Amino acid sequence: MASNNVTDASFNEDVLKSETPVLVDFWAEWCGPCRVVAPLLDEIGAELGSKIKIVKLNVDENPNVAGKLGIRSIPTMILFKNGQAAAQRVGAAPKGELLRWISGAL
Repeated sequence: MASNNVTDASFNEDVLKSETPVLVDFWAEWCGPCRVVAPLLDEIGAELGSKIKIVKLNVDENPNVAGKLGIRSIPTMILFKNGQAAAQRVGAAPKGELLRWISGAL
């Protein structure tokens, strides 16, 4: 499953109103660790299938949501369930560690 991009304009509909848990990957083009995490999240999304939706939000192009959520470092990943932030993680990590964190938060 490839990641979908969300924006400041689509965040409410795509993330907060989603019936499926949504993992938002806050990233930027210039962020090296973000480029390491992105394909790992794609693999995890494929493995977990319909249990989760994984989306990306570019903080440089969409500063409003990132600002409201207090995102100061990237990559930051926040798992939203029922419109609420259920878990948050900052920084890159190996796939197994990310998968355990996501599965534990679901």
